[in-house]
Amino acid sequence: MKVRVTRNYQITIPAEIRRKINLQLGEVVDVTYDDVTGEIRIKKVSEKRKTLKIGKKLAPDEIENLISMGMDESL
Repeated sequence: MKVRVTRNYQITIPAEIRRKINLQLGEVVDVTYDDVTGEIRIKKVSEKRKTLKIGKKLAPDEIENLISMGMDESL
């Protein structure tokens, strides 16, 4: 399938392919380049979110603080 590169160097993954791999909005893909063949490969990545069990209920401000700390760790 052929797609056009926009002026921002973006491409659209065709709907047929998105359906085949069940790609949803916000999911992550891995893009690699093969120096030998010159091929660009796009692969769906199944990222698992970290979970935390602390054994108690959290207040909204505690949840926000934990989210903020998690975002800082990912940068």
